[in-house]
Amino acid sequence: MIDCTMDGDIATLWLARGAARNALPTSGWRTLVERVADLAASDARAVILASREPGIFSAGADIAEFGELQRDPARRTAFREQLSAAIEGIAALPMPVIAAVDGGCFGAGVALMLACDIAIAGDGARFAVPPARLGILYPPADVARLVAAVGRGHAARLLYSGDAIDADAALAIGLVQQRSSDPLTAVQALAERIAANAAQAVRGLKQAVDGVASGEARFDAAFGGAELQEGLAAFRERRAPVFR
Repeated sequence: MIDCTMDGDIATLWLARGAARNALPTSGWRTLVERVADLAASDARAVILASREPGIFSAGADIAEFGELQRDPARRTAFREQLSAAIEGIAALPMPVIAAVDGGCFGAGVALMLACDIAIAGDGARFAVPPARLGILYPPADVARLVAAVGRGHAARLLYSGDAIDADAALAIGLVQQRSSDPLTAVQALAERIAANAAQAVRGLKQAVDGVASGEARFDAAFGGAELQEGLAAFRERRAPVFR
């Protein structure tokens, strides 16, 4: 359901539930929480989120569970908590996370993508946030992240209508950051460039992008670190830096 592989300094989280178009039940979100916790404690310099299944990124939450959630209020809470823990866990990873999106990306799949730092969409990517068509809501944190990405008006249009948009429209409104005919290859190439940079500097820059407090202290401290020493040596010697 959720696989994790390592290739050097780059980890890849694979969505792999083809029979359900990568829609995740509560147990799947729980597994994702566990995989993300392992990554948070790892030395990975970049993380890729991608699908093993052709033609789909993720159909979001598994609608097959919704009948049970309708009947059992306690199950609703467990579902919400695991869903939130997985998505917020992705957002909180200390290293950059890049999503490769091709095929459908719907509902909670969009929230999962938005928890990543960067998303690259393929030719076949389509995006929709359809809770209004089912008669349910979207978690507040995910609504806030959608609004931050595309603005209130575009977020409202997507949420209220449930309409799908293609990759070009998603790029135009800022839902994704790049288009590629081969998004997985593009994401892997970007992850390699990120992984070649100074790991602690990249992590510090991610904290700055996320508005984490004490950025001034981290800025000052970086001048006393080994990464700057290597960066300056490489500059003087006219070579590529090697950060380890």
